[in-house]
Amino acid sequence: MSGFFHKLRGLAKMPAFHVLLALSAAHGLNDLLQSVINAVYPMLKADLSLSFRDIGIITLVYQISSSIFQPVVGYAFDRRPFVFSLPVGMCCTSVGMLLFAFCNSLVGILIAVFMVGIGSATLHPEASRITSLAGRQRRGFAQSVFQVGGNFGGSIGPLLVALIVAPFGRPYVSLFLVFAFLAFWVMRPICRWYRGYLEGLERDIERREAHAHLPLSPARTIFTIGVIMVLIISKYIYMASLSSYYTFYLIDRFGVSVSTSQIFLFIFVVSTAAGTLVGGPVGDRYGRKTVIWISILGTAPFSLLMPHVGLAATAVLSFCAGFMLSSAFPAILLYAQELLPTKLGMISGLFFGFAFGIGGIASAILGNFADTYGIETVYRFCAYSPLLGIVAALLPDLRKQHVTLPG
Repeated sequence: MSGFFHKLRGLAKMPAFHVLLALSAAHGLNDLLQSVINAVYPMLKADLSLSFRDIGIITLVYQISSSIFQPVVGYAFDRRPFVFSLPVGMCCTSVGMLLFAFCNSLVGILIAVFMVGIGSATLHPEASRITSLAGRQRRGFAQSVFQVGGNFGGSIGPLLVALIVAPFGRPYVSLFLVFAFLAFWVMRPICRWYRGYLEGLERDIERREAHAHLPLSPARTIFTIGVIMVLIISKYIYMASLSSYYTFYLIDRFGVSVSTSQIFLFIFVVSTAAGTLVGGPVGDRYGRKTVIWISILGTAPFSLLMPHVGLAATAVLSFCAGFMLSSAFPAILLYAQELLPTKLGMISGLFFGFAFGIGGIASAILGNFADTYGIETVYRFCAYSPLLGIVAALLPDLRKQHVTLPG
């Protein structure tokens, strides 16, 4: 913890430190709003008499809308930066949340989550790219600060749902628009800084990108990206089982209430925030490959044990699994950015989008699986997915290469 505060004091001396804090806050507010969707699933299932298959389809539509558009948005704004991209994305999220609160048909819910997904597809690649530009020589820690904001917001969402929505009903989701308005306010200093950055450093950015060094040959770069995608598949299959179906698992196996299951979900999401905060700076110090390998493969002992223990031990093991697994993503994203340093937005959108897409596909498949074989069987099956982390041994060590990023 002392190392974290030492790094934080170093960042505080940077001219753009306030922008990093604003980016982290915007990410947190965005992910808080997104987490409401998963947290309301039990109520939504009861209100509309949905099956697990329907829940999986809702998740699939949301994840596909937020994943397919991310690399497109990242590529477009790499070529033609747009100062107000973040507020535009939040407008889409706000409309989607309002529809989600009041729609009483499956089609309406699908439209709502599609709109929220478009907002996510805009925020993640753009905010991640601006974070890399503002972080400069401290990109690892800056990326963790940015991502931990998202994890923290995602952890607060289920808790607020348990306190505000669960006792009174789904229309109270509309109260979460307060956080959307707060996000617009937080984005103001980001837009001001980004406008000045583009106006003052446009030529310098072009010069740096023209001379950026690619650490690997094109063939090895393609192979390495393929390995990273296998690791993301491993990570997000298990993450999908927890984010979409953890509350159902607790209710089905242990007979807890909806509100209690949300508290357990909150514990899990807090663990992902803690793991995200650790992953970036540890990767700066010991190398991204080391963090990726340990975090994904190291999740397996906890995931394999969790289906066989009681309620209290389940909470502990879910925290450990979430902490280990979430520490991988900052390292994965920065590793990928170092592979293609001239395409920060596109690569951020590609990997955020691919991660969301895998999560959506996995949720849909697991929903059908749960309808047929039961929710406990889902957890026994998914417990083996972190073992795919062994392929991290195939990643080259980029610390031996000289990587120049723009900004």
